Amino acid sequence: MEWRGQGILLSVRRHGENAAIIEAFTQEFGLHAGVVRGGTSRKLAPVLQPGAQLDLSWRARLQDHLGAFTVELVKSRAAQVMGDRDALAGLNAICGLLCFVLAERDPHPDLYAQTLDLFDRLGNDPAWPLAYMFWEVALLNELGFGLDLESCAVTGETQDLRYVSPKSGRAVSEKGAGDWADRLLPLPPSLRGLIGSNALDEVSDGLRTTGYFLEKWIAPSLGTKPVPASRQRLIDMLGR
Repeated sequence: MEWRGQGILLSVRRHGENAAIIEAFTQEFGLHAGVVRGGTSRKLAPVLQPGAQLDLSWRARLQDHLGAFTVELVKSRAAQVMGDRDALAGLNAICGLLCFVLAERDPHPDLYAQTLDLFDRLGNDPAWPLAYMFWEVALLNELGFGLDLESCAVTGETQDLRYVSPKSGRAVSEKGAGDWADRLLPLPPSLRGLIGSNALDEVSDGLRTTGYFLEKWIAPSLGTKPVPASRQRLIDMLGR
């Protein structure tokens, strides 16, 4: 069994004396793991950095085997984030979340395309935190836990939507919230795609809402694994 394609390197761990086991997110084959012979060598160690775009060839005797990768670097993203602590934290959070939520070898081509775009924005586009917030929304949608932010869950209105219900993931208007407003999650306009001049200032509120559903909906569906700490480190840095 074998295939070839490009992928984003998400994780690397040492295997034996000089090999490494890597996990890469690919468009056609989803999250895919394999062994890289000599992966800890002077030649390959600088290539195998999280966030790197790789040309991958995978081969195994049987489909369900771990298999082995040969890799070639297409694009390194280390330089674009190393001088920017926030961007580096963003890269680590994205890699951690994808390894956390994705089932191995389950393709998510739309999410892959959005992830690729987000990685390229890190350290290059000052508005990347906003793109990251949209990426978390897309992640929830992709996993079947999408938010419904088009109309109020209580009144059906489409105007003055201010909150999100933690129980249903639906929008709630100011009128519909009533005395329950302090128990609801924030719904900044940018989370609905309404981008104003202060959209970057709304990212923290948006991530508070997406983070709730990652923790209360996604994590329980995956068993006992907690949401990766790399996400909280990013939230803390962006909230400074």
